Amino acid sequence: MIEILTPAELVRAKDTGAVVANILYTLKDRAGVGTNLLDIDRWAAEMITAAGAESCYYDYEPSFGRGPFGHYICTSVNDAVLHGLPYDYALADGDLLTLDLAVLKRGVAADSAISFIIGESRSAESVALIDTTEQALAAGIAAAQPGARIGDLSHAIGTVLSAAGYQINTDFGGHGIGSTMHQDPHISNTGRPGRGYKLRPGLLLALEPWIMTDTATLVTDNDGWTLRSTTGCQTAHSEHTIAITDAGPEILTLPR
Repeated sequence: MIEILTPAELVRAKDTGAVVANILYTLKDRAGVGTNLLDIDRWAAEMITAAGAESCYYDYEPSFGRGPFGHYICTSVNDAVLHGLPYDYALADGDLLTLDLAVLKRGVAADSAISFIIGESRSAESVALIDTTEQALAAGIAAAQPGARIGDLSHAIGTVLSAAGYQINTDFGGHGIGSTMHQDPHISNTGRPGRGYKLRPGLLLALEPWIMTDTATLVTDNDGWTLRSTTGCQTAHSEHTIAITDAGPEILTLPR
């Protein structure tokens, strides 16, 4: 299913996007050495409720997960890159943490992810991973002009990732979003320009480049959800929900 939002729905989407962004950046400010992932999940639940929104994750039960997710935010640490199930773990200095959050408010969903380093230790490898995903995300957003094709976005993202020397996994990527979190079209993190669905004003997309230091292969953790690098290497993930408008792409998941 591909949805095209009305102007009224787009106004609501902007509100939802701001909720997601404000929660993510509040959690980033709170997270430090010794913070437990379960506390981050609890804080997320409290802020979602306070914002009058609903979690897109708690009851989520897709084919690639084991049963309902049962938590409010994905917390992926170091070699975990996607769908990190919160568990009893206290963050350590130098950990690379990715927070991925999606909520629904007034019938419209928004989805975003940020990666950052805990504490004072900042390895060059971790910094490079985060910077590259953010640059790739910016390139994908810049390519998301009305009339462009999905392949143009994938090509822009993949060009940045490949130029930085990273391998690209195509099992998971970006997606359409609207009244539900995951919709068509799928947006691979590499692709050929000029191919795929033609972008129209009113379309919402979640773009999400993610990479692993020295592999493109994932393994599923014993929890049935968390996806990790097969080599145990560091990973990073950046994501924004954007709206296609007549004037170009508009990022909805920026904090207000």
